[in-house]
Amino acid sequence: MAQKPEEDDKVRLDKWLWAARFFKTRSLAKAAIESGKVHWRGERCKPGKEPHIGDEYQIRAGFDERTVVVKALSAVRRGAPEAQALYVETEESIAKRENAAAMRKAGGLGVMTDGRPTKKQRRQLHQFRGSSNDD
Repeated sequence: MAQKPEEDDKVRLDKWLWAARFFKTRSLAKAAIESGKVHWRGERCKPGKEPHIGDEYQIRAGFDERTVVVKALSAVRRGAPEAQALYVETEESIAKRENAAAMRKAGGLGVMTDGRPTKKQRRQLHQFRGSSNDD
């Protein structure tokens, strides 16, 4: 058990992102890193990169982009409160995410469809555009 502290000092980036609960599985974290959704100092990372305390990462997942500073290292996935103690999100990142969420909420029609709109969705579109339903 003497190697336990040493293992926490050297942890892979994909494992840390998984332990910090940015991604549900380690393979999803690895895929995100390989596809260029995680940057360190403005450059793409590799899954095997070792994060250090004080490093700043830009992580894009879905619509959100977060800028986080590493506060602690862990290779073990624990509860959410412990995972949130592993990093601190910057103030600019929080403001930017909240602003983007508000823009998405205000700008969206609320009509998501995979194909042809339903009758109800067509009515909503006509009402939004201000056009008549006489078409």
